[in-house]
Amino acid sequence: MAKVLLLAGDGIGPEIAAEAKLALERLAPGVEVEEALIGAAAIRATGSPLPDETVAAAHAATAVLKGPVGDPEFDAADVRPEQGLLKLRAELDAYANLRPSVQGDVDLLIVRELVGGLYFGARGVREDGTVFDTCEYHPDQVERIVRRGFALAEGRRGRLTSVDKANVLDTSRLWRRVVDRVAPEYPDVQVEHMLVDNAAMQLATSPEQFDVIVTENMFGDILSDLAAAVTGGLGLAPSASLSDSGPGIFEPVHGSAPDIAGRGIANPAAMLRSTALLLEHGLGLYDEGRALARAVDAALALAPTPDLGGSATTAELGAKVREQLEVEARP
Repeated sequence: MAKVLLLAGDGIGPEIAAEAKLALERLAPGVEVEEALIGAAAIRATGSPLPDETVAAAHAATAVLKGPVGDPEFDAADVRPEQGLLKLRAELDAYANLRPSVQGDVDLLIVRELVGGLYFGARGVREDGTVFDTCEYHPDQVERIVRRGFALAEGRRGRLTSVDKANVLDTSRLWRRVVDRVAPEYPDVQVEHMLVDNAAMQLATSPEQFDVIVTENMFGDILSDLAAAVTGGLGLAPSASLSDSGPGIFEPVHGSAPDIAGRGIANPAAMLRSTALLLEHGLGLYDEGRALARAVDAALALAPTPDLGGSATTAELGAKVREQLEVEARP
């Protein structure tokens, strides 16, 4: 039996996770849902942002559905909620982060390398007070994310934009060499290289030109948020982080919003859209995932939450999504 590990997270996490669980149970009733702790909630309960029990449950799961983590209480602490997320990605080798951005004429997918680069390189403080963070990539790390980008472009509109900073960085020059070496294996995909500063400008001014963007960790972090802002904002943006063999991680990209936690007004759309990606990429239930994505779009128009100028509560939008699923399922 397929098993989904639900990590509700912090702040508004439990509220939006509850709606995602209801949608998942509606669309995949045979899937077992197990819950565990991560982030600030885990620190308070166990002292660790990612307890061993959660790691074991993640490895045993078919897919992981995670809410946002973070709490101002731990912002300056040595042990922080966000460390749990980074460790979970590394534990599952969830190296391929997919960030779709769709609105109007814009339909692009950013494929971000997630377990290498600046965020995982050597770091420290030298005796003279200099602080350093190192960006490191092995050719194998680059090749596997590049191949993932090519494969996804093949199934879309056949255009791949590889983003780097090859005019300055050795890691980017490696990245570009790997792309050029792999490209002939995908003759149906049109490839272009683009420097990251130009890519940011192009995303802001004419995002409709892009199909699939593949890039390294930090560039992908920044560009995917820009793409989300261009197509409706972070509050609506889902993500999937995939490995080659183990479970993927599916999560909204917005924060834990502790200022509105417990008020029942959080928008669960990004969490529900992440659940749609889980159904499609994590459980192989493509039709169910597409149905949920359409239901979320319809529900947002009918029952917008306060952040979108409406008055629907978290639970009311979730209920409207399930109502739209029932409407779609009628003959």
